[in-house]
Amino acid sequence: MTGEEEQEEIRQEIASADAVRPEKFDIAIRVRGLVNQFGDAVIHDHLDLDVRSGEILGVVGGSGTGKSVLMRSIVGLQTPTAGEIEVYGRTLDTITDAEESRDLRRRWGVMFQGGALFSTLSVAENIQVPLREYYPRLDQTLLDEIAAYKVAMVGLPPDAGPKYPAELSGGMVKRAGLARALALDPALLFLDEPTAGLDPIGAAKFDALIRELADTMGLTVFLITHDLDSLYATCDRVAVLAEKKVIAVGTIPELLATEHPWIQDYFNGPRGRAATTSHGRAAHDRKS
Repeated sequence: MTGEEEQEEIRQEIASADAVRPEKFDIAIRVRGLVNQFGDAVIHDHLDLDVRSGEILGVVGGSGTGKSVLMRSIVGLQTPTAGEIEVYGRTLDTITDAEESRDLRRRWGVMFQGGALFSTLSVAENIQVPLREYYPRLDQTLLDEIAAYKVAMVGLPPDAGPKYPAELSGGMVKRAGLARALALDPALLFLDEPTAGLDPIGAAKFDALIRELADTMGLTVFLITHDLDSLYATCDRVAVLAEKKVIAVGTIPELLATEHPWIQDYFNGPRGRAATTSHGRAAHDRKS
């Protein structure tokens, strides 16, 4: 490839990126009429949801309500039975141009449950996987520099980069998974149960990290969690999945004012009351 050809390719990438520039959209994700069905089992039945740009949206629901299925549908890993999913004004299943689809997909990063790192790759090599896929012309020196930066960004020590997942603690694996999700500097971050399995101190530190990164990088975050403390510490709004739909979306005080039995049981049960008390005490201490 000549120098002029390479410059033209870069110009085309920039033009394509401008078409889906996140700041142009008030709604980052728009889901309408979503149906997900596996055999006779209907998981979602005409589900609607809007995720606002720049917010951290918590997604909660009982087991089997399809929280992870919803996330997988949005990122294109699950083909819905019916409905429409729009991300930054583009509908994935209607995009026919491969490069346009790639450009949209690199706008998001995903941290799956448990980190989902490749066990045969080091932390640095895991972080470099999406970089190699979307930017194959990057040389190894730059790849190593980016990986080192991402390692530091999520609060891991420099010597974590050459280590393999089996050599890390559970909390470090979570942070390494987050570093990989942030490898492409996404505008949209998907997190599936990021604090599951962490002790209370580790979970609180991870919550603080998510909040800090979201504020610093201007991220929109789609956060699946069962952790009530995480909802209070990080989320701007919460979407509740039940009855095969999103039955309510709002701030925690707004949800507490609703009369739906599941919402009341979830937020006003013993663990919910404990989280409310803890959050209120922390807020009081910050003001003091």
